[in-house]
Amino acid sequence: MLTILGFVMIATFLVLIMMKKMSPIAALVLIPALFCVFVGKGAHLGDYVLDGIGNLAPTAAMLMFAIVYFGVMIDVGLFDPIVRGILRFCKADPVRIVIGTAVLAAIVSLDGDGSTTFMITVSAMYPLYKRLKMSLVVMTGVAATANGVMNTLPWGGPTARAATALKVDAADIFVPMIPALAMGLVAVFLLSYALGLRERKRLGILSLDEVLQKETAEETVLVGAGGDGRTSLTKSTGGTTGGPGAGTGSADTTGTDGTAADADGDADDDGFQGLDPHRATLRPKLYWFNAALTVLLLTAMIMEWLPIPVLFLLGAALALTVNFPHMPDQKARIGAHAENVLNVTGMVFAAAVFTGVLQGTGMVDHMADWLVDAIPDGMGPHMGLVTGLLSIPLTYFMSNDGFYFGVLPVLAEAGQAHGVGTLEIARASIAGQALHMSSPLVPAVYVLVGMAKVEFGDHTRFTVKWAVLTSLVVLGAGILFGII
Repeated sequence: MLTILGFVMIATFLVLIMMKKMSPIAALVLIPALFCVFVGKGAHLGDYVLDGIGNLAPTAAMLMFAIVYFGVMIDVGLFDPIVRGILRFCKADPVRIVIGTAVLAAIVSLDGDGSTTFMITVSAMYPLYKRLKMSLVVMTGVAATANGVMNTLPWGGPTARAATALKVDAADIFVPMIPALAMGLVAVFLLSYALGLRERKRLGILSLDEVLQKETAEETVLVGAGGDGRTSLTKSTGGTTGGPGAGTGSADTTGTDGTAADADGDADDDGFQGLDPHRATLRPKLYWFNAALTVLLLTAMIMEWLPIPVLFLLGAALALTVNFPHMPDQKARIGAHAENVLNVTGMVFAAAVFTGVLQGTGMVDHMADWLVDAIPDGMGPHMGLVTGLLSIPLTYFMSNDGFYFGVLPVLAEAGQAHGVGTLEIARASIAGQALHMSSPLVPAVYVLVGMAKVEFGDHTRFTVKWAVLTSLVVLGAGILFGII
């Protein structure tokens, strides 16, 4: 009974948010609360929620201070040179822009943290998508899928969990999987190229105005919200899509998949203008300090010198103090990023209700046991393939902790009984990470959709099919190369 209710609860949640019948926050809270009553454990709802909040509180704290930290770094101009380089590559060609999104997301993912990847990627690429009226779900889908593949790095989480659960070396899992994961990245880049072609066909071939073609001091840097910069984009046919201050006509709201690319039209466009290269928040004299601080912070994350929430808390406090020593300026910077902080942390705590009920009622355990028991005996010698296939939906519908510490040991034991090595099972288990990063149980995805102003349902509907395909490419390459 708990198995059926667990699947029904997840399906109900996904259907309601994709049909936009409920907001994600409301669905994450109300649906599990209702099902908790259905299973006869309504009296324990409070305990389940508090347990869930306790488990996710460090994540919420990390996201809160990470948003502040990277928001300050964007304000002071740390990423301006990187963005200028990407823009010079992208120009205003939709194909280059989508590929540039995938490349940027993959590179920034080297730090092993999805939230920082999405903050930097969206801050860099969002204004360009807005200027060209490109589909924003293309940006979120490509970024999430690229980050999902890179999330398999040993310090990214899943590989370390698999190694811990099965008592093997993380390097023995990851290093042999590099060719398969490389094929996954190739698949993401090919997907980006195809989606870019669709966007180019819809929008036409565009080119940036001379202002963005020349590397001058007056060059506008498109990196985030606010600012007074002025950038115009011109179609190759001679038409003009107005800059931040031009035009009030409605935007083309049709994305490549038929979903709304920009539901708000141009109404909120003024809030995402190109940032003035002479904006008051720039701190050019502190550039190398900020760069060194960021490198030190990322190094400390990878080396695990301190818990990540503590690192970002210290980093945000230090960045604010050094770059904005006056109290009113510090308050202004915190206020400028308060909306993102509230949206993301609110979503995390709402997700705590969902995960708390799933785990507290035992639904997750029953669902996992049912799936393992459903594996035919004849599939025993192919447990690597079975594990890889199961990792795709299971890491989407449950947390990585639940899958790697609860399900994977059972799969590994079943594999050993049929002569399948533990390392093969461990390698297969990370194949589904491309889809995992778009799971409603992953807090970082709310950073992505929140900063991009994309409905979570639109992102899910667009991204799932491509992320599943990417995961299958990784799994297929692993089998083809004899890794799994």
